[in-house]
Amino acid sequence: MPKNPFSGSLVFAVDLGGTHLRVALVDDTGRILKQIKQETPKGDSAECVIAALVDAARNWDSYKEAVVATSIMVPGAVDRDKAVVLQAPNLPSLINYALKSELQKRLGWPVFLENDANAAAVGEMWLGAARGCSDVVSVTLGTGVGGGVILDGKLWRGSHGSAGEIGHTAVDPFSGLKCKCGNTGCLELFASATAIVRMTREASPRYPESVLQGKEDLTAERIFVAGKQGDELALEIFRRMGVYLGIGLANLINLIDPQIIVIAGGAVNGWDLFAEEMYRQVEERAFRTISQQVKIARAECGDNAGLLGAARLAFDELDRIYKIAHD
Repeated sequence: MPKNPFSGSLVFAVDLGGTHLRVALVDDTGRILKQIKQETPKGDSAECVIAALVDAARNWDSYKEAVVATSIMVPGAVDRDKAVVLQAPNLPSLINYALKSELQKRLGWPVFLENDANAAAVGEMWLGAARGCSDVVSVTLGTGVGGGVILDGKLWRGSHGSAGEIGHTAVDPFSGLKCKCGNTGCLELFASATAIVRMTREASPRYPESVLQGKEDLTAERIFVAGKQGDELALEIFRRMGVYLGIGLANLINLIDPQIIVIAGGAVNGWDLFAEEMYRQVEERAFRTISQQVKIARAECGDNAGLLGAARLAFDELDRIYKIAHD
């Protein structure tokens, strides 16, 4: 077997989320050597994001010689060839910004760009819940709702690079709620961390005894804790979330027929509160002969799924380029 030319090399992996910015140094076995998490810089200019990434890289100068690439995942549609963000409702300052050229100029490494949910799907297939599977759907429940689809072991990006936008499939077209993408009734409006907070505020008047009453600093995590303690408002919100998520998953099962659907992201912490309704909707709406064979599982890589997947994609692309050059 030929020697791995990237053995011992590192990828500077970046999770550029709508809420948090996370960076890590990842080797070719999936080991994370260093990691930083901070709030995503806000503002109308992409410069603050670029500056934060450059600062993080400089903090790890001692590893600089081993780094072979930067791999960035963002919550939106991307043009991988140009490394340009095409659509990112939660990061408007990066849309059509020359991310690749600017970072390559400042860091000196090749830059790759990928949708965050696509990267998470690859991470889970590499080292997580989907190990050994070749037909995988990953659904990431975070600030928004993302999706990644792997068919026959290959990431399916679609003709225009935007395949897998599960969060922007309509599950309630009559709701009247407008999504940041411009559509109405998107799954993201009912199954994301942002949605959990919004739905709690909307339903709050019906539950005057809730411990969540009067809380200005509501978070999905706080609502989850209240639900675990039996708070009826919180329990109702997670049940509602489960209904809509189950509808979305049933559609995926009927459309794609995957081996496994992996549920990832911060909002998955509420699994015990929404899973029953989720499974009920899948059972009622998906083709029974198929749905009984499709495994629905919690992600195993946690918050690191995307970072690991971004690194794996970078190593794979570098390996492809290396083989072409040495054929």
